[in-house]
Amino acid sequence: MMGIQYILDKGSRKFICPNCEKKRFVRYIDTENKDYLPLKYGRCDRESKCAYHLNPYQDGYAKNNTKENSKTTQITSKNKTYLKKRVAKGVSASIPFDIMKQTLSHYEGNTFIQNLLSNIPYPFFEKDIEKVIALYYLGTISKGYRAKAITFPFIDINNKIRAIQVKQFNKNNHTIGTDFLHSIIEKHFININQPLPEWLTAYKKNDKKVSCLFGEHLLKQYPTNTIALVEAPKTAIYGSLYWGSPDSPNNLLWLAVYNKSSFSLNKVMALKGRNVIVFPDLSKNGDTYNEWKAKADVFTQELPGTRFVLSNLLEESASKNDKENGLDLADYLIQLDWREFKGNNKGNQSKCDMEIAELEKINRRLKMHFN
Repeated sequence: MMGIQYILDKGSRKFICPNCEKKRFVRYIDTENKDYLPLKYGRCDRESKCAYHLNPYQDGYAKNNTKENSKTTQITSKNKTYLKKRVAKGVSASIPFDIMKQTLSHYEGNTFIQNLLSNIPYPFFEKDIEKVIALYYLGTISKGYRAKAITFPFIDINNKIRAIQVKQFNKNNHTIGTDFLHSIIEKHFININQPLPEWLTAYKKNDKKVSCLFGEHLLKQYPTNTIALVEAPKTAIYGSLYWGSPDSPNNLLWLAVYNKSSFSLNKVMALKGRNVIVFPDLSKNGDTYNEWKAKADVFTQELPGTRFVLSNLLEESASKNDKENGLDLADYLIQLDWREFKGNNKGNQSKCDMEIAELEKINRRLKMHFN
């Protein structure tokens, strides 16, 4: 009888889990050639907190790649059900739309929005601000200890609200406070000595709250646009304001990962088949750029038909002080006149080279600042 071709690595080496992003992931290997299978196949050993497990016999990989077709390479229906439950355990409950809907007002008291309208060197037109508000469902905390803060909802490709980040900004649109809406709501019910709503009780059990890209819900609506991927939602908003909304297929669709460690395979899988320009934040000694560059190379291999191109303009041009302070694209954009960035791509280049052309156009605009 033949042995099973694909097994979990019995060695001590661990990888970054594509679900929880902890270095607790054991990959499957091919017993014939001792090579690792693609990164998504493996098991997280955080049994109670993550439980991610994708078996190569689960999704057809083994059937399409093995030379055998014996019963020993098949997985029982009982195990299939078990594995599906384990994979689904990490993220399940979402935030109800009605909860987010309550934030979609009071923009006259929203510090971030009002700064863009009147308190920056080159204020934006009201219609442009209204456009990004509608695209990304930006909202406002109207009362309480986070009053005047903006809300950045993380809505996945299936329109499930996975998290709503709350950000307080000062008059220069620099962050002075960060929270999450579900935490604010939880504190409210605790303070009034009332039980938590059912949705919140279920939501709190999610191991990972920010489990999708900011702006991910726009991917189906704009299926052909080149993606501009940044770290923070604020930067994505600035990018959309400076280069225009994705209504034109020649414009960029700006998305954000949330934070440095969130540039992960699990997050970018939603971008499969797209052209992606990546803008890492600055960091001391270029640590963020180097880390994201290495990850992007892996993502390109793991996601066939997907192309990641990293912008190194800030890395090469920024001062040592800017790097040590971790400045990002938004910090430079806000000093420049957004009217100089408008204008559609003529579309003369082939689609496969579109992201390169867009990157060159961005670099030309930004170099005016450094020069």
